[in-house]
Amino acid sequence: MKELEYPFDAEYVMKKRKSLKKALLADGSTRLKKKIAVLGGSTTNDIVVYLELFLLNNGIEAEFYQSEYAQYWQDAMFPPQELVDFHPDIVFIHTTSRNITAFPTTADTKEQTDGLLSAELAKFTQMWNSIRETHHCPIIQNNFELPFYRLMGNRDCSDYRGRTNFVSRLNDAFYEYSQNNEGFYINDINFMAASFGLRRWSDPSYWNMYKYAMCPDAIPEFSLNLANIIKSLFGKNKKALALDLDNTLWGGVVGDDGVDGIQIGQETGVSQSYFEFQSYVKSLKSLGILLTVCSKNDHENAIAGLNHPEGALRPDDFIIIKANWENKDRNIIETAAELNILPDSIVFADDNPAEREIVRAQVSGCAVPEMDSVENYIINLDRGGYFEVTNFSADDLKRNEMYKANAERAAQQAAFGDYTEYLKSLEMTAVIDDFLPIYLQRITQLTNKSNQFNVTTKRYTPTEMEETFASSDYIRLYGKLVDKFGDNGVVSVVIGHKNGEVLDMDLWIMSCRVLKRDMELAMLDRLVERSLEAGIKTIRGYYYPTAKNKMVRELYGSFGFTKISEDEQGNSVWELSLDGYETKNHVIEVGDNSSIK
Repeated sequence: MKELEYPFDAEYVMKKRKSLKKALLADGSTRLKKKIAVLGGSTTNDIVVYLELFLLNNGIEAEFYQSEYAQYWQDAMFPPQELVDFHPDIVFIHTTSRNITAFPTTADTKEQTDGLLSAELAKFTQMWNSIRETHHCPIIQNNFELPFYRLMGNRDCSDYRGRTNFVSRLNDAFYEYSQNNEGFYINDINFMAASFGLRRWSDPSYWNMYKYAMCPDAIPEFSLNLANIIKSLFGKNKKALALDLDNTLWGGVVGDDGVDGIQIGQETGVSQSYFEFQSYVKSLKSLGILLTVCSKNDHENAIAGLNHPEGALRPDDFIIIKANWENKDRNIIETAAELNILPDSIVFADDNPAEREIVRAQVSGCAVPEMDSVENYIINLDRGGYFEVTNFSADDLKRNEMYKANAERAAQQAAFGDYTEYLKSLEMTAVIDDFLPIYLQRITQLTNKSNQFNVTTKRYTPTEMEETFASSDYIRLYGKLVDKFGDNGVVSVVIGHKNGEVLDMDLWIMSCRVLKRDMELAMLDRLVERSLEAGIKTIRGYYYPTAKNKMVRELYGSFGFTKISEDEQGNSVWELSLDGYETKNHVIEVGDNSSIK
Protein backbone atom coordinates (compact mmCIF):
# COMPACT_ATOMS: atom_id res chain seq x y z
CA MET A 1 0.00 0.00 0.00
CA LYS A 2 1.51 3.25 -1.17
CA GLU A 3 0.32 5.17 1.91
CA LEU A 4 2.47 2.95 4.16
CA GLU A 5 5.67 3.02 2.10
CA TYR A 6 8.48 5.29 3.27
CA PRO A 7 8.42 8.30 3.09
CA PHE A 8 4.83 8.27 4.30
CA ASP A 9 2.71 11.09 5.64
CA ALA A 10 2.65 10.35 9.40
CA GLU A 11 -0.25 12.71 10.02
CA TYR A 12 -2.28 11.04 7.26
CA VAL A 13 -1.51 7.55 8.61
CA MET A 14 -2.59 8.64 12.10
CA LYS A 15 -5.83 10.10 10.79
CA LYS A 16 -6.71 7.24 8.42
CA ARG A 17 -5.38 4.26 10.39
CA LYS A 18 -8.78 2.56 10.72
CA SER A 19 -9.66 2.85 7.04
CA LEU A 20 -6.15 1.75 6.05
CA LYS A 21 -6.48 -1.35 8.20
CA LYS A 22 -9.88 -2.09 6.72
CA ALA A 23 -8.54 -1.77 3.18
CA LEU A 24 -5.57 -4.02 3.93
CA LEU A 25 -7.75 -6.73 5.45
CA ALA A 26 -10.14 -6.55 2.49
CA ASP A 27 -7.51 -7.03 -0.23
CA GLY A 28 -7.79 -10.84 -0.12
CA SER A 29 -4.10 -11.45 0.56
CA THR A 30 -2.99 -14.61 2.35
CA ARG A 31 -0.92 -13.54 5.34
CA LEU A 32 1.19 -15.22 7.99
CA LYS A 33 -0.53 -15.18 11.37
CA LYS A 34 1.85 -14.36 14.22
CA LYS A 35 1.58 -13.55 17.92
CA ILE A 36 3.65 -10.66 19.29
CA ALA A 37 4.04 -9.88 22.98
CA VAL A 38 4.87 -6.23 23.70
CA LEU A 39 6.42 -5.69 27.12
CA GLY A 40 6.55 -1.95 27.67
CA GLY A 41 8.44 0.42 29.90
CA SER A 42 6.18 3.21 28.68
CA THR A 43 2.84 3.60 26.89
CA THR A 44 2.66 1.16 23.95
CA ASN A 45 -0.92 1.34 22.63
CA ASP A 46 -0.17 3.61 19.67
CA ILE A 47 2.96 1.65 18.81
CA VAL A 48 0.85 -1.48 18.46
CA VAL A 49 -1.75 0.34 16.33
CA TYR A 50 0.82 1.39 13.72
CA LEU A 51 2.88 -1.77 13.99
CA GLU A 52 -0.20 -3.75 13.04
CA LEU A 53 -0.66 -1.65 9.89
CA PHE A 54 2.94 -1.99 8.73
CA LEU A 55 2.95 -5.74 9.37
CA LEU A 56 -0.31 -6.17 7.43
CA ASN A 57 1.29 -4.27 4.58
CA ASN A 58 4.18 -6.77 4.69
CA GLY A 59 2.01 -9.88 4.67
CA ILE A 60 1.81 -10.56 8.41
CA GLU A 61 -1.43 -10.53 10.40
CA ALA A 62 -0.44 -10.04 14.02
CA GLU A 63 -2.20 -10.69 17.29
CA PHE A 64 -0.83 -8.72 20.24
CA TYR A 65 -0.35 -9.12 23.96
CA GLN A 66 0.54 -5.92 25.85
CA SER A 67 1.88 -5.71 29.36
CA GLU A 68 0.42 -3.19 31.74
CA TYR A 69 2.24 0.13 31.86
CA ALA A 70 5.89 -0.27 32.98
CA GLN A 71 5.39 -3.94 33.89
CA TYR A 72 7.86 -5.25 31.31
CA TRP A 73 10.29 -6.73 33.85
CA GLN A 74 7.58 -8.33 35.98
CA ASP A 75 5.90 -9.91 32.93
CA ALA A 76 9.24 -11.22 31.72
CA MET A 77 10.39 -12.64 35.05
CA PHE A 78 7.00 -13.78 36.41
CA PRO A 79 4.83 -14.22 33.32
CA PRO A 80 1.09 -14.04 34.01
CA GLN A 81 -0.99 -16.97 32.81
CA GLU A 82 -2.45 -14.83 30.02
CA LEU A 83 1.04 -14.37 28.55
CA VAL A 84 1.95 -18.05 29.01
CA ASP A 85 -1.25 -19.12 27.23
CA PHE A 86 -0.61 -16.56 24.48
CA HIS A 87 2.47 -18.51 23.23
CA PRO A 88 4.17 -15.55 21.52
CA ASP A 89 6.13 -15.95 18.31
CA ILE A 90 8.14 -12.82 19.21
CA VAL A 91 8.66 -10.86 22.41
CA PHE A 92 9.36 -7.15 21.93
CA ILE A 93 10.73 -5.21 24.91
CA HIS A 94 10.00 -1.51 24.58
CA THR A 95 12.36 0.20 27.00
CA THR A 96 14.11 3.54 26.56
CA SER A 97 16.50 5.78 28.49
CA ARG A 98 13.52 6.64 30.68
CA ASN A 99 13.74 3.10 32.07
CA ILE A 100 17.36 3.21 33.18
CA THR A 101 17.00 2.98 36.94
CA ALA A 102 20.30 4.43 38.17
CA PHE A 103 22.57 6.88 36.37
CA PRO A 104 25.99 7.81 37.80
CA THR A 105 26.45 11.10 39.63
CA THR A 106 29.41 13.43 39.47
CA ALA A 107 30.46 12.19 42.93
CA ASP A 108 30.75 8.53 41.84
CA THR A 109 34.09 6.82 41.38
CA LYS A 110 34.93 4.80 38.27
CA GLU A 111 34.36 1.60 40.25
CA GLN A 112 30.94 2.80 41.42
CA THR A 113 29.95 3.74 37.88
CA ASP A 114 31.07 0.32 36.60
CA GLY A 115 28.96 -1.25 39.34
CA LEU A 116 25.90 0.71 38.25
CA LEU A 117 26.46 -0.41 34.66
CA SER A 118 26.85 -4.06 35.69
CA ALA A 119 23.67 -3.93 37.78
CA GLU A 120 21.66 -2.39 34.94
CA LEU A 121 22.95 -4.94 32.45
CA ALA A 122 22.27 -7.81 34.87
CA LYS A 123 18.64 -6.74 35.17
CA PHE A 124 18.21 -6.97 31.42
CA THR A 125 20.20 -10.15 30.83
CA GLN A 126 18.27 -11.89 33.60
CA MET A 127 15.07 -10.82 31.88
CA TRP A 128 16.21 -11.94 28.41
CA ASN A 129 17.33 -15.33 29.67
CA SER A 130 14.01 -15.82 31.43
CA ILE A 131 12.10 -15.04 28.23
CA ARG A 132 14.25 -17.46 26.23
CA GLU A 133 13.64 -20.25 28.74
CA THR A 134 9.91 -19.60 29.04
CA HIS A 135 8.81 -18.72 25.50
CA HIS A 136 11.56 -20.11 23.23
CA CYS A 137 11.06 -17.36 20.68
CA PRO A 138 13.03 -14.44 19.22
CA ILE A 139 13.45 -11.32 21.35
CA ILE A 140 13.56 -7.77 19.98
CA GLN A 141 15.02 -5.26 22.42
CA ASN A 142 15.34 -1.48 22.00
CA ASN A 143 18.74 -0.03 22.59
CA PHE A 144 18.81 3.36 24.34
CA GLU A 145 18.50 6.79 22.79
CA LEU A 146 20.85 9.43 24.16
CA PRO A 147 19.59 11.55 27.08
CA PHE A 148 17.87 14.76 25.98
CA TYR A 149 20.25 16.90 28.04
CA ARG A 150 23.96 16.83 28.92
CA LEU A 151 24.71 17.79 32.51
CA MET A 152 28.43 18.05 31.81
CA GLY A 153 28.07 19.63 28.38
CA ASN A 154 30.41 18.20 25.75
CA ARG A 155 32.34 16.30 28.41
CA ASP A 156 29.22 14.22 29.09
CA CYS A 157 30.09 11.87 26.21
CA SER A 158 33.69 11.14 27.32
CA ASP A 159 33.61 11.32 31.13
CA TYR A 160 32.71 8.05 32.87
CA ARG A 161 30.24 9.98 35.05
CA GLY A 162 28.36 11.42 32.07
CA ARG A 163 24.89 10.10 31.25
CA THR A 164 25.69 10.13 27.55
CA ASN A 165 28.78 8.02 28.21
CA PHE A 166 26.80 5.65 30.45
CA VAL A 167 24.11 5.11 27.78
CA SER A 168 26.73 4.47 25.10
CA ARG A 169 28.49 1.87 27.26
CA LEU A 170 25.19 0.18 28.08
CA ASN A 171 24.32 0.04 24.39
CA ASP A 172 27.69 -1.59 23.67
CA ALA A 173 26.92 -4.24 26.28
CA PHE A 174 23.55 -4.91 24.59
CA TYR A 175 25.30 -5.31 21.24
CA GLU A 176 27.76 -7.80 22.69
CA TYR A 177 24.86 -9.89 24.05
CA SER A 178 23.22 -9.77 20.61
CA GLN A 179 26.40 -10.99 18.92
CA ASN A 180 26.69 -13.94 21.30
CA ASN A 181 23.04 -15.03 21.43
CA GLU A 182 21.04 -16.26 18.45
CA GLY A 183 17.46 -15.06 18.23
CA PHE A 184 18.16 -11.71 19.94
CA TYR A 185 17.77 -8.54 17.89
CA ILE A 186 18.31 -4.84 18.55
CA ASN A 187 15.74 -2.25 17.52
CA ASP A 188 18.02 0.74 16.95
CA ILE A 189 16.09 3.64 18.46
CA ASN A 190 19.38 5.44 19.11
CA PHE A 191 19.73 5.90 15.36
CA MET A 192 16.04 6.70 14.90
CA ALA A 193 16.07 9.37 17.61
CA ALA A 194 19.14 10.98 16.07
CA SER A 195 17.62 10.83 12.59
CA PHE A 196 14.28 12.22 13.77
CA GLY A 197 15.88 14.85 15.97
CA LEU A 198 16.56 14.08 19.61
CA ARG A 199 15.00 17.32 20.83
CA ARG A 200 11.68 16.53 19.15
CA TRP A 201 11.86 12.78 19.88
CA SER A 202 12.38 13.24 23.63
CA ASP A 203 9.96 16.11 24.18
CA PRO A 204 9.49 15.86 27.99
CA SER A 205 5.89 17.06 27.86
CA TYR A 206 4.69 13.80 26.29
CA TRP A 207 6.42 11.74 28.96
CA ASN A 208 5.12 13.90 31.77
CA MET A 209 1.53 13.95 30.49
CA TYR A 210 1.07 10.56 28.78
CA LYS A 211 4.18 8.49 29.61
CA TYR A 212 5.11 8.42 25.92
CA ALA A 213 8.86 7.74 25.60
CA MET A 214 8.83 9.59 22.27
CA CYS A 215 6.68 12.27 20.70
CA PRO A 216 3.57 11.02 18.85
CA ASP A 217 4.92 12.15 15.47
CA ALA A 218 7.80 9.69 15.81
CA ILE A 219 5.63 6.65 16.60
CA PRO A 220 4.71 5.69 13.00
CA GLU A 221 8.35 5.70 11.87
CA PHE A 222 9.34 3.83 15.02
CA SER A 223 6.69 1.20 14.28
CA LEU A 224 7.83 0.87 10.66
CA ASN A 225 11.39 0.27 11.83
CA LEU A 226 10.20 -2.40 14.26
CA ALA A 227 8.00 -3.98 11.58
CA ASN A 228 11.05 -4.23 9.30
CA ILE A 229 12.81 -6.45 11.85
CA ILE A 230 9.74 -8.65 12.33
CA LYS A 231 8.99 -9.13 8.64
CA SER A 232 12.65 -9.96 8.01
CA LEU A 233 12.54 -12.64 10.73
CA PHE A 234 9.56 -14.23 8.99
CA GLY A 235 11.07 -14.22 5.49
CA LYS A 236 9.24 -11.20 4.08
CA ASN A 237 12.34 -9.35 2.87
CA LYS A 238 12.80 -8.40 -0.76
CA LYS A 239 15.49 -10.22 -2.74
CA ALA A 240 16.21 -8.08 -5.80
CA LEU A 241 16.48 -4.44 -6.86
CA ALA A 242 15.36 -3.52 -10.38
CA LEU A 243 16.83 -0.16 -11.40
CA ASP A 244 15.97 2.35 -14.06
CA LEU A 245 19.00 4.09 -15.60
CA ASP A 246 18.35 7.61 -16.94
CA ASN A 247 17.92 10.08 -14.08
CA THR A 248 18.02 7.18 -11.61
CA LEU A 249 21.59 5.84 -11.79
CA TRP A 250 22.88 8.94 -13.54
CA GLY A 251 21.63 12.39 -14.43
CA GLY A 252 20.42 12.95 -17.96
CA VAL A 253 19.38 10.64 -20.81
CA VAL A 254 22.26 8.65 -22.23
CA GLY A 255 20.53 8.17 -25.59
CA ASP A 256 20.12 11.94 -26.06
CA ASP A 257 23.07 13.39 -24.15
CA GLY A 258 25.63 10.73 -24.99
CA VAL A 259 27.89 9.03 -22.46
CA ASP A 260 29.98 12.19 -22.08
CA GLY A 261 26.88 14.25 -21.31
CA ILE A 262 25.39 12.26 -18.42
CA GLN A 263 25.99 13.41 -14.85
CA ILE A 264 27.99 10.99 -12.72
CA GLY A 265 31.25 11.39 -10.82
CA GLN A 266 32.89 14.08 -8.68
CA GLU A 267 32.54 17.23 -10.77
CA THR A 268 29.29 18.73 -9.43
CA GLY A 269 26.97 18.29 -6.48
CA VAL A 270 24.40 16.54 -8.68
CA SER A 271 26.92 14.16 -10.26
CA GLN A 272 28.30 13.32 -6.80
CA SER A 273 24.78 12.49 -5.61
CA TYR A 274 24.36 9.98 -8.44
CA PHE A 275 27.81 8.52 -7.73
CA GLU A 276 26.91 8.15 -4.04
CA PHE A 277 23.68 6.37 -4.99
CA GLN A 278 25.54 4.02 -7.34
CA SER A 279 28.02 3.26 -4.55
CA TYR A 280 25.14 2.47 -2.18
CA VAL A 281 23.52 0.17 -4.75
CA LYS A 282 26.82 -1.62 -5.32
CA SER A 283 27.19 -2.17 -1.56
CA LEU A 284 23.82 -3.96 -1.51
CA LYS A 285 25.50 -6.82 -3.39
CA SER A 286 27.45 -7.61 -0.22
CA LEU A 287 24.11 -8.40 1.48
CA GLY A 288 23.20 -10.85 -1.29
CA ILE A 289 20.74 -8.47 -2.97
CA LEU A 290 20.34 -9.28 -6.66
CA LEU A 291 20.86 -6.23 -8.89
CA THR A 292 19.02 -5.94 -12.19
CA VAL A 293 18.32 -3.22 -14.76
CA CYS A 294 14.82 -2.32 -15.98
CA SER A 295 15.16 0.60 -18.39
CA LYS A 296 13.53 1.90 -21.55
CA ASN A 297 16.71 2.27 -23.54
CA ASP A 298 18.76 0.81 -26.34
CA HIS A 299 20.88 -1.98 -24.90
CA GLU A 300 24.08 -0.50 -26.33
CA ASN A 301 23.39 2.88 -24.72
CA ALA A 302 22.66 1.23 -21.38
CA ILE A 303 25.96 -0.67 -21.44
CA ALA A 304 27.84 2.46 -22.44
CA GLY A 305 26.31 4.39 -19.53
CA LEU A 306 27.19 1.63 -17.07
CA ASN A 307 30.77 1.68 -18.36
CA HIS A 308 31.15 5.41 -17.68
CA PRO A 309 34.63 5.78 -16.14
CA GLU A 310 33.31 7.94 -13.28
CA GLY A 311 30.53 5.55 -12.29
CA ALA A 312 30.67 3.07 -9.40
CA LEU A 313 28.64 0.34 -11.12
CA ARG A 314 29.60 -1.81 -14.10
CA PRO A 315 27.52 -4.12 -16.31
CA ASP A 316 28.87 -7.21 -14.53
CA ASP A 317 27.40 -5.95 -11.24
CA PHE A 318 23.96 -6.87 -12.61
CA ILE A 319 22.50 -10.35 -12.95
CA ILE A 320 20.03 -9.31 -15.64
CA ILE A 321 19.97 -6.16 -17.80
CA LYS A 322 16.59 -5.44 -19.39
CA ALA A 323 17.30 -2.37 -21.52
CA ASN A 324 14.65 -2.35 -24.23
CA TRP A 325 11.38 -0.63 -25.17
CA GLU A 326 9.01 -3.13 -23.57
CA ASN A 327 6.69 -2.05 -20.75
CA LYS A 328 8.56 -2.12 -17.46
CA ASP A 329 5.94 -4.20 -15.67
CA ARG A 330 6.48 -6.95 -18.28
CA ASN A 331 10.26 -6.68 -17.88
CA ILE A 332 9.97 -7.06 -14.12
CA ILE A 333 7.75 -10.13 -14.43
CA GLU A 334 10.22 -11.66 -16.91
CA THR A 335 13.14 -10.81 -14.63
CA ALA A 336 11.44 -12.58 -11.74
CA ALA A 337 10.86 -15.66 -13.90
CA GLU A 338 14.49 -15.75 -15.05
CA LEU A 339 15.71 -15.45 -11.45
CA ASN A 340 13.21 -18.09 -10.25
CA ILE A 341 11.79 -15.68 -7.67
CA LEU A 342 8.32 -14.17 -7.33
CA PRO A 343 7.64 -10.63 -8.59
CA ASP A 344 6.77 -9.59 -5.03
CA SER A 345 10.43 -10.22 -4.12
CA ILE A 346 11.52 -7.23 -6.22
CA VAL A 347 11.97 -3.54 -5.40
CA PHE A 348 11.57 -1.26 -8.44
CA ALA A 349 13.50 2.04 -8.34
CA ASP A 350 12.60 4.59 -11.02
CA ASP A 351 12.55 8.39 -11.02
CA ASN A 352 9.50 8.50 -13.31
CA PRO A 353 6.23 8.64 -11.30
CA ALA A 354 4.18 7.36 -14.24
CA GLU A 355 6.37 4.26 -14.60
CA ARG A 356 6.21 3.71 -10.84
CA GLU A 357 2.42 3.87 -10.88
CA ILE A 358 2.13 1.38 -13.74
CA VAL A 359 4.38 -1.15 -12.00
CA ARG A 360 2.63 -0.59 -8.67
CA ALA A 361 -0.72 -1.34 -10.33
CA GLN A 362 0.36 -4.21 -12.58
CA VAL A 363 2.93 -6.15 -10.53
CA SER A 364 1.24 -7.26 -7.33
CA GLY A 365 3.47 -7.09 -4.27
CA CYS A 366 6.41 -5.42 -6.03
CA ALA A 367 7.72 -2.63 -3.79
CA VAL A 368 7.83 0.75 -5.53
CA PRO A 369 9.45 3.42 -3.35
CA GLU A 370 9.20 7.11 -4.11
CA MET A 371 12.28 8.37 -6.00
CA ASP A 372 11.53 12.08 -6.12
CA SER A 373 15.04 13.54 -5.91
CA VAL A 374 18.46 11.95 -6.19
CA GLU A 375 19.43 13.35 -2.77
CA ASN A 376 16.66 11.21 -1.23
CA TYR A 377 17.21 7.96 -3.15
CA ILE A 378 19.40 6.30 -0.53
CA ILE A 379 17.28 7.48 2.41
CA ASN A 380 14.04 6.24 0.86
CA LEU A 381 15.44 2.79 0.11
CA ASP A 382 17.24 2.56 3.45
CA ARG A 383 14.34 3.70 5.64
CA GLY A 384 11.93 1.52 3.68
CA GLY A 385 13.71 -1.49 5.17
CA TYR A 386 13.20 -3.68 2.11
CA PHE A 387 16.47 -5.53 2.72
CA GLU A 388 16.56 -5.54 6.55
CA VAL A 389 19.28 -7.91 7.83
CA THR A 390 18.41 -10.15 10.77
CA ASN A 391 20.30 -13.27 9.71
CA PHE A 392 23.39 -13.19 7.55
CA SER A 393 25.25 -16.22 6.21
CA ALA A 394 28.23 -16.92 4.00
CA ASP A 395 25.83 -17.81 1.18
CA ASP A 396 24.51 -14.24 1.20
CA LEU A 397 27.99 -12.98 0.29
CA LYS A 398 28.05 -15.29 -2.74
CA ARG A 399 24.46 -14.93 -3.94
CA ASN A 400 25.15 -12.69 -6.94
CA GLU A 401 27.90 -15.03 -8.14
CA MET A 402 25.53 -17.99 -7.70
CA TYR A 403 22.87 -16.37 -9.89
CA LYS A 404 25.44 -15.40 -12.50
CA ALA A 405 26.52 -19.03 -12.61
CA ASN A 406 22.86 -19.96 -13.11
CA ALA A 407 22.82 -17.75 -16.20
CA GLU A 408 25.85 -19.66 -17.52
CA ARG A 409 24.05 -22.95 -16.86
CA ALA A 410 21.03 -21.70 -18.79
CA ALA A 411 23.27 -20.78 -21.72
CA GLN A 412 24.83 -24.26 -21.70
CA GLN A 413 21.41 -25.92 -21.49
CA ALA A 414 20.45 -24.29 -24.78
CA ALA A 415 23.27 -26.23 -26.46
CA PHE A 416 21.87 -29.65 -25.44
CA GLY A 417 19.01 -31.49 -27.09
CA ASP A 418 18.75 -34.06 -24.29
CA TYR A 419 18.04 -32.65 -20.81
CA THR A 420 19.55 -35.61 -18.93
CA GLU A 421 22.78 -35.20 -20.86
CA TYR A 422 22.74 -31.51 -19.95
CA LEU A 423 22.40 -32.36 -16.25
CA LYS A 424 25.26 -34.82 -16.47
CA SER A 425 27.38 -32.17 -18.16
CA LEU A 426 27.07 -29.97 -15.08
CA GLU A 427 29.22 -32.47 -13.13
CA MET A 428 27.10 -32.00 -10.01
CA THR A 429 28.19 -33.17 -6.57
CA ALA A 430 26.21 -32.81 -3.36
CA VAL A 431 26.66 -33.21 0.35
CA ILE A 432 23.43 -34.49 1.90
CA ASP A 433 23.59 -35.33 5.58
CA ASP A 434 22.43 -34.47 9.10
CA PHE A 435 22.72 -30.83 10.08
CA LEU A 436 26.06 -29.36 11.06
CA PRO A 437 26.25 -26.47 13.56
CA ILE A 438 28.10 -24.34 11.02
CA TYR A 439 25.08 -24.42 8.71
CA LEU A 440 22.29 -23.89 11.27
CA GLN A 441 22.03 -20.17 10.57
CA ARG A 442 21.71 -20.72 6.81
CA ILE A 443 19.27 -23.60 7.34
CA THR A 444 17.06 -21.41 9.56
CA GLN A 445 17.30 -18.58 7.05
CA LEU A 446 16.24 -20.90 4.22
CA THR A 447 13.15 -22.06 6.12
CA ASN A 448 12.04 -18.44 6.42
CA LYS A 449 12.85 -17.42 2.85
CA SER A 450 11.56 -20.35 0.79
CA ASN A 451 7.98 -19.82 -0.37
CA GLN A 452 7.54 -21.61 -3.70
CA PHE A 453 9.26 -24.95 -3.07
CA ASN A 454 7.91 -25.39 0.46
CA VAL A 455 5.24 -28.04 1.01
CA THR A 456 4.20 -27.04 4.54
CA THR A 457 5.52 -23.42 4.77
CA LYS A 458 6.61 -24.14 8.34
CA ARG A 459 8.98 -21.47 9.68
CA TYR A 460 11.63 -21.96 12.34
CA THR A 461 13.15 -19.49 14.76
CA PRO A 462 16.85 -19.99 15.62
CA THR A 463 15.83 -21.41 19.01
CA GLU A 464 13.37 -23.87 17.45
CA MET A 465 15.98 -25.00 14.95
CA GLU A 466 18.54 -25.54 17.70
CA GLU A 467 16.00 -27.64 19.62
CA THR A 468 15.25 -29.69 16.50
CA PHE A 469 18.97 -30.18 15.90
CA ALA A 470 19.49 -31.42 19.46
CA SER A 471 16.57 -33.88 19.44
CA SER A 472 16.82 -37.57 18.51
CA ASP A 473 13.14 -37.53 17.48
CA TYR A 474 13.91 -36.22 14.00
CA ILE A 475 15.59 -37.21 10.78
CA ARG A 476 17.20 -34.04 9.49
CA LEU A 477 18.93 -33.46 6.16
CA TYR A 478 20.52 -30.46 4.52
CA GLY A 479 21.65 -30.47 0.91
CA LYS A 480 24.63 -28.54 -0.47
CA LEU A 481 25.10 -28.57 -4.24
CA VAL A 482 28.24 -27.86 -6.28
CA ASP A 483 28.76 -28.05 -10.05
CA LYS A 484 31.39 -27.01 -12.55
CA PHE A 485 30.09 -23.43 -12.55
CA GLY A 486 30.32 -22.93 -8.81
CA ASP A 487 29.09 -23.68 -5.30
CA ASN A 488 25.33 -23.16 -4.83
CA GLY A 489 25.64 -23.44 -1.04
CA VAL A 490 22.96 -24.99 1.16
CA VAL A 491 19.90 -25.24 -1.08
CA SER A 492 17.58 -27.81 0.48
CA VAL A 493 16.36 -28.83 3.93
CA VAL A 494 14.23 -31.82 4.97
CA ILE A 495 12.94 -32.51 8.48
CA GLY A 496 10.86 -35.53 9.44
CA HIS A 497 9.46 -36.47 12.86
CA LYS A 498 9.81 -40.14 13.83
CA ASN A 499 6.51 -41.68 14.89
CA GLY A 500 7.09 -45.41 15.42
CA GLU A 501 7.58 -46.96 11.99
CA VAL A 502 6.26 -43.81 10.27
CA LEU A 503 8.21 -40.65 9.43
CA ASP A 504 5.94 -37.58 9.39
CA MET A 505 7.39 -34.84 7.22
CA ASP A 506 7.47 -31.45 8.96
CA LEU A 507 9.44 -29.63 6.27
CA TRP A 508 10.63 -30.05 2.71
CA ILE A 509 12.10 -26.95 1.10
CA MET A 510 14.48 -26.13 -1.70
CA SER A 511 15.90 -22.94 -3.12
CA CYS A 512 14.34 -22.15 -6.48
CA ARG A 513 17.75 -21.40 -7.97
CA VAL A 514 18.39 -25.17 -8.27
CA LEU A 515 15.00 -26.17 -9.65
CA LYS A 516 14.95 -28.93 -12.27
CA ARG A 517 18.41 -30.14 -11.32
CA ASP A 518 17.21 -33.43 -9.68
CA MET A 519 18.37 -32.21 -6.26
CA GLU A 520 14.98 -33.12 -4.82
CA LEU A 521 15.46 -36.71 -6.01
CA ALA A 522 18.89 -36.88 -4.39
CA MET A 523 17.37 -35.60 -1.15
CA LEU A 524 14.62 -38.24 -1.34
CA ASP A 525 17.14 -41.03 -1.89
CA ARG A 526 19.12 -40.00 1.19
CA LEU A 527 15.93 -39.55 3.23
CA VAL A 528 14.82 -43.09 2.40
CA GLU A 529 18.28 -44.41 3.27
CA ARG A 530 18.29 -42.71 6.69
CA SER A 531 14.69 -43.74 7.35
CA LEU A 532 15.46 -47.41 6.70
CA GLU A 533 18.43 -47.16 9.05
CA ALA A 534 16.04 -45.86 11.74
CA GLY A 535 13.53 -48.68 11.22
CA ILE A 536 11.02 -46.51 9.34
CA LYS A 537 8.74 -48.36 6.93
CA THR A 538 6.52 -45.51 5.71
CA ILE A 539 7.13 -41.85 4.95
CA ARG A 540 4.06 -39.62 5.29
CA GLY A 541 4.13 -36.26 3.48
CA TYR A 542 1.88 -33.24 3.87
CA TYR A 543 1.04 -30.43 1.47
CA TYR A 544 -0.59 -27.23 2.73
CA PRO A 545 -1.44 -24.86 -0.12
CA THR A 546 -0.59 -21.18 -0.11
CA ALA A 547 -0.75 -18.48 -2.77
CA LYS A 548 2.92 -19.13 -3.57
CA ASN A 549 3.63 -22.88 -3.33
CA LYS A 550 1.45 -24.30 -6.10
CA MET A 551 4.54 -25.68 -7.86
CA VAL A 552 4.90 -28.39 -5.19
CA ARG A 553 1.25 -29.41 -5.03
CA GLU A 554 2.06 -32.73 -6.72
CA LEU A 555 5.64 -33.06 -5.45
CA TYR A 556 4.98 -36.17 -3.39
CA GLY A 557 3.04 -37.68 -6.29
CA SER A 558 6.05 -37.18 -8.57
CA PHE A 559 8.13 -39.05 -5.97
CA GLY A 560 5.81 -42.08 -6.15
CA PHE A 561 3.78 -41.34 -3.00
CA THR A 562 0.11 -42.28 -2.87
CA LYS A 563 -2.41 -39.57 -1.96
CA ILE A 564 -4.30 -40.68 1.16
CA SER A 565 -6.60 -37.72 1.64
CA GLU A 566 -7.35 -34.16 0.52
CA ASP A 567 -9.77 -31.68 2.07
CA GLU A 568 -11.79 -28.83 0.55
CA GLN A 569 -8.95 -26.35 1.11
CA GLY A 570 -6.50 -28.52 -0.84
CA ASN A 571 -4.55 -29.79 2.19
CA SER A 572 -3.37 -33.26 1.28
CA VAL A 573 -1.66 -36.25 2.90
CA TRP A 574 0.60 -38.65 1.02
CA GLU A 575 2.33 -41.95 1.90
CA LEU A 576 5.28 -43.88 0.51
CA SER A 577 6.06 -47.46 1.48
CA LEU A 578 9.82 -47.96 1.61
CA ASP A 579 9.56 -51.64 0.73
CA GLY A 580 11.36 -52.13 -2.59
CA TYR A 581 12.27 -48.45 -3.02
CA GLU A 582 14.43 -47.79 -6.10
CA THR A 583 17.02 -45.01 -6.30
CA LYS A 584 15.79 -42.04 -8.35
CA ASN A 585 18.82 -39.75 -8.68
CA HIS A 586 21.21 -40.67 -11.48
CA VAL A 587 22.95 -37.37 -12.26
CA ILE A 588 24.29 -36.05 -8.92
CA GLU A 589 27.19 -37.64 -7.06
CA VAL A 590 26.20 -37.58 -3.38
CA GLY A 591 28.50 -37.59 -0.36
CA ASP A 592 28.05 -37.05 3.36
CA ASN A 593 29.57 -34.73 5.96
CA SER A 594 32.81 -36.69 5.94
CA SER A 595 33.39 -35.58 2.33
CA ILE A 596 33.49 -31.88 3.23
CA LYS A 597 36.98 -30.53 2.73
